[in-house]
Amino acid sequence: MADRSVLTDPLFTGVSRAHLGSLVAEMAGLWVVCAEGRRFRARGGVRKRAPGAGARHRLVFVDRLVATLIHLRHDLPHSVLALLYGVDRSTVTRAVGEVRRLLAERGFAVPNRPGLRLRTLEDVFAYAQAEGFQLRLDATEVQVRRPAAGRGGRRAFVSGKKKQNTMKATVIADHQGRTLWTDALRPGRMHDMTAARTAGISRCFDHFDLVQVFLDDGYLGLGRDHPGQALTPPRKLRPGAIPPFVKARARQRHDHSSCRITVEHALADHKRWKQLTRWTHRRDRLPDTYQAIAALISDRTAMS
Repeated sequence: MADRSVLTDPLFTGVSRAHLGSLVAEMAGLWVVCAEGRRFRARGGVRKRAPGAGARHRLVFVDRLVATLIHLRHDLPHSVLALLYGVDRSTVTRAVGEVRRLLAERGFAVPNRPGLRLRTLEDVFAYAQAEGFQLRLDATEVQVRRPAAGRGGRRAFVSGKKKQNTMKATVIADHQGRTLWTDALRPGRMHDMTAARTAGISRCFDHFDLVQVFLDDGYLGLGRDHPGQALTPPRKLRPGAIPPFVKARARQRHDHSSCRITVEHALADHKRWKQLTRWTHRRDRLPDTYQAIAALISDRTAMS
């Protein structure tokens, strides 16, 4: 392709050119360090030639980053990206794997704190307690391919809600729908509350007793175990309840849903990236992909 700058358009990458420039400035040095580390392990020692000697990369870091963003945004096959950049498909595959891992390890941005990034659930709770705002937590599922016949654990991915093979992501957002954290994805058969407990949310409630989290009906057990912190909708009334109680409960559920809706907006932002609408690749690559996309979205919302 003669003019590769066309591919940096936000229509292809899903991020603005200003955002792309900040990613290059942030990650280029880290990518070089990782590349030198791989060469060191391959050589089994220090380099014997002067820095800069030897073959040049046909795909420089900016092109690798842009190709990865296009792949994440539109799920464009590696062979098509290789044709656009005039390189072998294996070069694009290797580049996407390297950059995707770096994007996933960046953590999540927060507004008005350029140097602060949240990487763990404890970071999110500590940040929320320090800033004094409430969190919103929910789970979403991404459809994946069915495991091959004869392999153990095939049923673990069958979601009872979706009736499909899925993987489940637990996501935390703030009151404006900005993504603050997402966990390592888990098999879709796991219950939402079990996934949250496995991620360590109960431990965070114990250590950060001022943090409140809005949850839906799938987390009633957390509301029972952590009253005043895990905020779930009011329970169903007994049959024959008088109309004033029915109206009061409906109003409380509406108010609770209005407070919790921002996490649904965050999940909708994630699903606008094609790779998260339906995952057709290897399942072990989905967690890095989800965290990379969620981190990019957190950058954009923190800038706005």
